[in-house]
Amino acid sequence: MLETLKTLTISPAQVKELVRTEGEEVLRKYAERKQSIILVMGHWGNWELGGTRFSQIGLLQLFVIYHPLQNAYFDRLVYRMRTRLGNKLYAMEETTKGMLRDRDQLTATAFIADQTPSPERAYWTTFLHQDTPVFQGTEKIARKLGYPVVYVGIDRPRRGQYVMRFEDLVPEPRATAEGEITLAHTRRLEQDIQRRPISGSGPTAGGSTSHLPRAEQSRWRAVQLARSPYSDH
Repeated sequence: MLETLKTLTISPAQVKELVRTEGEEVLRKYAERKQSIILVMGHWGNWELGGTRFSQIGLLQLFVIYHPLQNAYFDRLVYRMRTRLGNKLYAMEETTKGMLRDRDQLTATAFIADQTPSPERAYWTTFLHQDTPVFQGTEKIARKLGYPVVYVGIDRPRRGQYVMRFEDLVPEPRATAEGEITLAHTRRLEQDIQRRPISGSGPTAGGSTSHLPRAEQSRWRAVQLARSPYSDH
């Protein structure tokens, strides 16, 4: 939490020291082609610092999708935290309209895709050995606009140090079958969770899940159980 609050005051030089990047060549490839992209990630690692670090790469304009808060003071605080170094925001319900409006810009729009959707509108699959509804918005917009999907992983090798990775997940979204993109980013996130320690790399810097919807909290508890030395998995 404290590391997240640093984004209110952190300088560009400081954020570069805190977060190093791998795979910038993926972003550079699309920037050289004048091709906007979609970034997809999960509640894994410090995504607030990750977004701040992305602003310093300088290849594509980052748009972050966010839920406006009912409390006006905290809404302004979060807005300032996420935009002070150059990033921009789309309110969740305005995402598609905003992306269509900004098609003439070179953009990267960040989707945190492990949100819990309404069951009747979800793509259903297994995630960490549980039947799980998955948000389909990432796939629908990628296919509609033809925007390649780049996976973002954030690791914390030690306290106060992060590595943000960019991987070319779906280069040709319009060539995919229905459900293929959703399954691809879900499996990639699952792989990251299974291969990397929970401690210090969970939904918040301290691994807290209290801010997540109940279904997501259940999935994170399943991760912790699966990695326990006393687990049968």
